[in-house]
Amino acid sequence: MNATIRQLLDTADLLIEDDGGPAATSPVTGGPATTGVGAAVPAPPTPRTATAASRYRGAAFALRAALESAVAARLTAHGAPRTIREGPMRAALLWLRGCAEAGTARRAKAAWSQLCLGCHYHQYEIGPTEEQVRAWRTEVVAIVALLTR
Repeated sequence: MNATIRQLLDTADLLIEDDGGPAATSPVTGGPATTGVGAAVPAPPTPRTATAASRYRGAAFALRAALESAVAARLTAHGAPRTIREGPMRAALLWLRGCAEAGTARRAKAAWSQLCLGCHYHQYEIGPTEEQVRAWRTEVVAIVALLTR
């Protein structure tokens, strides 16, 4: 697993675990704000405005990007043409059948399709739930492990 995929998975974890509560940060250090006698500049609390649904959708975006990076890395390792690696993901997933086991390619396509649905916002649909995003994360980690060995 390369560093980019690891960072994307960590980002998804942060978005899933974030409780959405306010966090006070210091404008000078970027760390927790300090108040009291020795404090240089007390920082006003910075409210987080992201709702749970938007955080879960953001986690789905990060997971989808991690999966796409793993597929691209596998295709690159197997010498797939640049137009396949950098083109539409549907083409990359079709090409993946020749570079990975059929079951792994099917799992990757199914996970990618579900993540795409979770990423798109529609006014008439409820966004992905925490349980869905956690299940997608588990599946993406398993697929990435299969693609990187």
